[in-house]
Order: sequence, then structure tokens, then C-alpha cells
Amino acid sequence: MGLSVLQEQHDVIIQEIKDITQGDWKCLVVDETSRKILDNAVKEDDILNNNIATIERIENRREPNPEMDAIYLLTPEPHIVDCLLADFERRRYRRAFLVWTNLLDPTLRRRIDDFPGVRQLRASSKTLFVDFYPRESHLITFRDPWSFPMLYHPACNSLVPKHMQQLAQRIAGVCITMGEYPKVRYYRPRNAIHEASVLCSHLARFVQEELDGYAHWDPNFPPPSTRPQANLIITDRSMDLMAPLIHEFTYQAMAADLLPIKDGDKVTFHTTVHAGTPEEKEKDMELSDKDKIWVDNRHRHMKDTIDKLMGDFQKFLDQNPHFTNENADTTNLNTIRDMLAGLPQFQEMKEAYSLHLTMAQECMNIFQHNKLPDIASIEQTMSTGLDEDFRKPKNVCESVVRLLDDDAIMPSDRLRLVIIYVLYRGGVIMEDIQKLLIHASLPPQDAEVAANMELLGGKTSHVLKEPRQVPPPLFPRDPKAPQPSEEYSLSRFEPALKSMLDALSKGTLDQTVFPYVKPPMDPNEDLLVAQGGSLRAGRPNWAAAGRRPPENRQRIFVFMAGGATYSESRACYEIGNLRSRDIILATSHMLTPQLFIRQVSDLSRDKRQLDLPMDRPKPRAPAHLFERPAPPQDLAHPRVQAPALVDPAMGAMNLNAPPGSKHNKPAPGAAPDPSKHDDGKLHKEKKRRNFLGADEAGSRDDGDEIIASTDANASAGARARSGKRLPLSSSFSLRRLSGQFSPQRISRRDSKRVSSGGGSTVTQLVSPGISRAKDDGTRE
Repeated sequence: MGLSVLQEQHDVIIQEIKDITQGDWKCLVVDETSRKILDNAVKEDDILNNNIATIERIENRREPNPEMDAIYLLTPEPHIVDCLLADFERRRYRRAFLVWTNLLDPTLRRRIDDFPGVRQLRASSKTLFVDFYPRESHLITFRDPWSFPMLYHPACNSLVPKHMQQLAQRIAGVCITMGEYPKVRYYRPRNAIHEASVLCSHLARFVQEELDGYAHWDPNFPPPSTRPQANLIITDRSMDLMAPLIHEFTYQAMAADLLPIKDGDKVTFHTTVHAGTPEEKEKDMELSDKDKIWVDNRHRHMKDTIDKLMGDFQKFLDQNPHFTNENADTTNLNTIRDMLAGLPQFQEMKEAYSLHLTMAQECMNIFQHNKLPDIASIEQTMSTGLDEDFRKPKNVCESVVRLLDDDAIMPSDRLRLVIIYVLYRGGVIMEDIQKLLIHASLPPQDAEVAANMELLGGKTSHVLKEPRQVPPPLFPRDPKAPQPSEEYSLSRFEPALKSMLDALSKGTLDQTVFPYVKPPMDPNEDLLVAQGGSLRAGRPNWAAAGRRPPENRQRIFVFMAGGATYSESRACYEIGNLRSRDIILATSHMLTPQLFIRQVSDLSRDKRQLDLPMDRPKPRAPAHLFERPAPPQDLAHPRVQAPALVDPAMGAMNLNAPPGSKHNKPAPGAAPDPSKHDDGKLHKEKKRRNFLGADEAGSRDDGDEIIASTDANASAGARARSGKRLPLSSSFSLRRLSGQFSPQRISRRDSKRVSSGGGSTVTQLVSPGISRAKDDGTRE
């Protein structure tokens, strides 16, 4: 199995989790961004199978778990550090093992170090350098489309240094994760006049500083290897402005250009599976390295892709003859789709073939309907500077105008033609651009898109009588190179990145255009490596250049600032296979022609309209993380509940009757006799005084207590409610309390009047087994 950056990142993360857990169960705490990094490279089951009890989001509400340790996999952002410190303050977990996805800013690190008790809470802290998103085995993105305006918009100059530092840390992180300490080179354009021409040199220097700093901190970096030392090339979008504009007819690039493919956390295509069957449904199908049909065909020319899909399907029918319909035409895409829909088995294979046959068919329908063969023919002529016979082209302007006047051509394709023509001519006068837009029926403001190409190094304006100097191509065409066959004449253009990688692999890359940040001691070092020698291994092997085993292949990293195209990704795979190299393309985001034109057009907008992330309000830790838990209920002052309603017979009892009288033994259902009660006010005062157990409620000391004992439910029988001591200093009202225990709800067991030495009397409530006197302290 060859190199896969996806697998490398997966192994680094899983190994770190294993090293921390060591067979002991722990929680894994992640944030929004680190969770996306995990989901991109690691299956959740792989994490849970390594002694991880739960996976929790640090921004969400969580129950405290002070008996368990936690592994924090976090991005080094200020609001995430706030969330972490909130967890520390609450002692949410027993100990914390901190793992950062990238370098933590010293200010944030000091905040953590200064937290009280951090030595007891923090078990360890480590940086993994995994702040990137492998998309394919040899393709990495940072999912940062905002990088384009920050690097090229004239009003964003103040943002460039900080953004470059972030890019440098991520690029260095890729190399560190892969265990490589590469030689750094960068693109330095000739005779450049655009402001961003120094972009690559500054970024390359930042990356070199990051790598040197890490190597100084970790003496074991890089790990021992028999591979030749890697190369890192820093380039940017200005190296090739044609690649994002022309129509590419390999499967992946064509599908990304023509079909509504969603490029988010996953790359998906919305389609209908099991069409024509009861199981028919719409579904978002993922396009990733897990789809073997996609991996096998994505870099093929569309013609070859269709032939391959049909051939594979025919092979399947030969192996499963009972699925074959003798009258079916197995050379027709629609027929094959219908046959697949009827297969009851091979669910996953059915959906994969159905997906790619559908995508291929839709691409070819658009290819024919939008007259892409005619557009591509003139695009290839302008992008290569040669016609189909590899001679200097003629009547290019007439061919372009004829297509611009054709109503069958989509407006977006017309704008692409105008921009390509302006770049091909090395600039035209503004009046000519306006005339081309009129022919294309496009708004005049689209001229800004062509004019903004100058911010990327393109020559788009020309003054009358100015001598026209067409700059020489960066990589002149090799006359000895084999000519493509006629059936591939619409794919003659190759991105400049492919020529650059081919020259680098052969050791012939021009060091004046692609200089080193730190020139090597031996200027012929790359040539030696290209011929098969390994300076790292110490012994040359001149005959092994073309048959080097995968584990000993030299690795080449390419970073394309401003976004990369799918044709450039394909070029990395092709040169890697041709020259026995592992070439990894890293970029801020993947470009389609529509996205590229929109981003170039935004370069003339006001910066405030761009909605850059750093212009938005800074994210803050959720407020609920800082909420104090509710205090526990005060057991010393419990809330007294009123007894449940009792049997109506209790209502007939007279609390003022002497013990043993007939009034305390009412007949069932008997009503109380009003004539037996005293005057109303006297009766109420007496009830209050009887409950308080004193002649005057205010004569008690603060420390005195009251004991009340009632039957909880007279009709239920013997269960009695035990007496509770209520200090008079309690916050609730005694009047309210006395009201809750009404005469109808209180069964008086006994009542005595006890004479004190001073002549005062105390009313005593006697509960079974409890007897207490007040004032004089006399106990019966």
C-alpha cells in the first residue's frame, strides 16, 4: 500500500490516544474544529475502541465526572481556552491530558499556567500538529477559502503577516506529521510588477523558521529514514492563471466544474438511488477515497472513464449471467443504469455504479448541450498558444466573438472566454474588453473581473502604440514530447505545476525561478537524488531510480497559495507515478472555475463587504459554562408540608374539650356543634396561643423550639407524622404555619396547663412519647 496522508493523520491521533489511556478509561473532550479534524480522518469506533468512554463537545452542557480523567483534543483559540479554564474551575474531571492541534500562543499558555491548582489538574500538555484536512491520499486542504482575499485584496495588506504565520504553522505541521524536514524552495516570478509577487518568498521564509524551530526543540526530528530528503515548494495562484479557467475533461475536474457537487465537511453529490424500484430514494453520495470506483476513475479522461465503467459492468454481468437481459443493450449508459436498479443484491456496489454512471451521463449531456467541444477547442488554442496542429493560431479573435454571439453558450462560459482571451493577448485596451462583453451580453461590471487579474500577476490592460511584449512561457513546450492523439486534442493543455514537478523530479528545476531558502552545500544534490542516489542513506544506487520501493520514495510537498485546481491535483499523481515520487499537494481550498471567478471579482469590492472571519465578532465561550450550580436545599430549615386531608370525622372533634370527653369521640359523619365554641375572637386567640405553647407569642427566647405532631392521614390508619423541630428564627411565618394546622386538621392528644413559679401558664402539646415544658424548664 502506498502513502496516504489520511492514514498518517489517523495513526498519529490514535497513537496519541493509546499513549494516554494505557488501558484506563477516559473521556475525550473536543471542540467544534477539532471534532471536524477527527471526523475527517478517524472513525468514531476507532476512538471508542481505545478506552474512550465518551466523546463530548467542550462548548456543550456536560455532567461533571470528577472520578474520571479526560483527554482534551482542542484547537488553540482564546475562547476554547476560556472553556477549558471553566472546566478547571468546576473540577469537571479528575485530571486533564491536553492535546493541541497546533501551537498554543504564549499568552494563552500563560493563562493556563497561572490558573490556581493547574498542577493538580493538568496531567500533561502536548501539540500534535494535525490542523489540516486530508481530502485524498495525496491531497490536503485547510478549508480556508478566505485565504484568497486576504492574500490578494489590496485592502487586506494589514492582515497578511498574521495570516502567513498561520499558513506557515499549518504547512510545517503537515511536514512534522509526515516525519519530514524538507528543503524549502519557492516561486519567484520573473519581471513581476504585482504587489503579491513577494508572497511566496515571505511564506517560504516563515515555513523555514517554523521547521527550524521545531527541529531545535525536538532533537529526534526528523526520525531516521532511508528516504532521500524531501522537498517543499511554495508557490501561488499567480504561477498559472489559465488552469482555473479552462474546461478540464478528466472525470473529477469535469464533474466539479459542471455538476452541483457540494464541497463542505464532505464532498457529496445529490442523486436518486434505486430509481424505478420500490426502494427509490434521494441521497447525498459521498465522493471520497472510500469509494474505490471513484478512486480508480477520477483522473481518467471522461472518454476512458465511460469505457472503464462499461467494461467493469460488462465483467460483472459475465460473472453473474442470471442478471443479463438478452434484449438489453449493454453499451448504453441508460440501459446499464436500469439494469443496476433491478439488482436485488450487491447494495453497495449497485449504489456506487449507479452514482458514477449517473454523473458520467449528466456530464456528457452538458458537454453536448452547452457546445463545450467548440469552447474547449478555442480554449486549448489560447492556453497553449498553438492550434491543433501545434502551429501558431490564426483568427483567434473571430473564433472567440463567434462563440460569444452564440445563445447556446452559457453566460459563465462566455465570461471565461473573455478572460482567457485577454490573458492570451497579454492585455487589450479597455474599449475592446467592453466590446467583447457586449457581444457576450454580459454586464459592463464584469470587466472588473478581467482587470482584477492584474492583482494576481496577469497582464490585462494595454495602451495604444505600446510595444506588445508577450512574456515567454514559464515552462516552454518540449518539442520532443509525444503529441497527444486526435481524440484527446481537447486536453492538450497541462497546468504549469505538472511541468514544474517533472523538472524537480529530474533535478533540472531552474534555481533562479525556484530558489532555495537555504541553498544546499552541493548545487547538484537534486540531480543526484533524481538519478537514484540517496544522500540520507549514504550510498547511491544509480539503477534504482525507476523501481524504488514505495517506502523509500522521495516525498515532495507542494503548497499552492490562493487555492488549487483538480487538474493540478491530477498532475501530482501522474508525475508521482511516472517518476516514483510521493507528491503531496496542500492548499487553502480547492478551486472550481465558478469559485475562482467569483473570488477574483470580489477583489474590487469593499473590504467590509467580504465578511472576513477576522472582521466578525470574536467567538466567546458559552455562558452556561460559567454558571454556578444551584446550592443544595438547606436541611436545617425544611419546608413544612401541610398534612393530607383527613377523614371528615376528624372535623367534628373539639380541641378545647377535656380529654376523654364525648366530643373527642364523635360518631362517624357527625358535624361539629357551633354552640360548643366560645366567642369567635377569643376562640381564634386561644387556638393561636395553644399552638405556640405560650400565653404570649412574643415572650419566647430565640432558641426555643416548637414540636408539632399530627396524624398524616387519620383514615389511612396508624401512620403518624413524626414531629420536626422548627426554630423560631426560621424564615417562614409562624402565623402562616399556625394557619396550616387548622383545628380541623390537628388532633390534639392531650392538653395540660402547667403553672410556673411566676404564675404564668404554658399550654403544652403532648405528642406520643414526647413531653416538654417551656419557660421554667420543668420536664414531666
